[in-house]
Amino acid sequence: MDKIILTKEKETLLIPLFGKAKESGKDSPILIDRKAVEVIDQIDYDFSSLKIPEKTNIMMCLRAKLIDNYVKGFLEKEVESVALHLGCGLDSRHNRIGNRCVDWYDVDFEEVIDIRKLFFTETEKYHLIGSSVTESDWLKEIPAGKKQYIVIAEGLFMYLKEDEIKTLLSNLKERIGSYTLIFDAFSVYAAKKVRNHPSIKKTGAVIQWGIDDPSELTKWGMGIKFIKEQYFTSNEEMDNLNFGMRIAFGTANLFPFVKKAQRLLIYKVSS
Repeated sequence: MDKIILTKEKETLLIPLFGKAKESGKDSPILIDRKAVEVIDQIDYDFSSLKIPEKTNIMMCLRAKLIDNYVKGFLEKEVESVALHLGCGLDSRHNRIGNRCVDWYDVDFEEVIDIRKLFFTETEKYHLIGSSVTESDWLKEIPAGKKQYIVIAEGLFMYLKEDEIKTLLSNLKERIGSYTLIFDAFSVYAAKKVRNHPSIKKTGAVIQWGIDDPSELTKWGMGIKFIKEQYFTSNEEMDNLNFGMRIAFGTANLFPFVKKAQRLLIYKVSS
């Protein structure tokens, strides 16, 4: 068994990892992540200490599946594609999507990537980069001039300050030109409230950022265009929830304040 020692924001990567492994064992799972099960079985960690509520777990799995769905469709449009998975943690999205043509880069703190290397092996098409995404040197490893790029930031931007996000998006544009960006975001109110979530409090992570109006990013310049807002309370995966959760999510979807608390946002950044 591998002893995992992570702190604050880095420790939060264990929350979705355990959630996906747990979901994979259900009779009718939202998603199946065999790699998450494999990794969990090899980690010496008291996952019960994270105190993950079932609703939170379902939200995380819905988030992952919806991003998977979008990225999979995006990559099918063009063979010469590059995917940047920022703040990848121990997530196995590259495995779940299974696209052998995409040039895929998983990026996270060096200590996270060191752990990741225990379970994932680099190939000619699959790459691991150990760096904070707020640094810029790691971008030198990303090939420029490819036909299309997608940047995935799942469970990341809420831990960054707004200026850090702006700088990151600008650095990406300078390096790779145009790209599609998909990430999940809290509303401003939800960002404040979630700081008291038991899993977040346990890790000591700090929530820094939330957004109410998606068009706010278009005011940052950089050729940012808002494409789509997708809600966790109403989406193509709802039929995979049990009856009780369908009722709960359906009720939440009736209230804009609730359904916008956390959702997916998709943008196009043009050169």
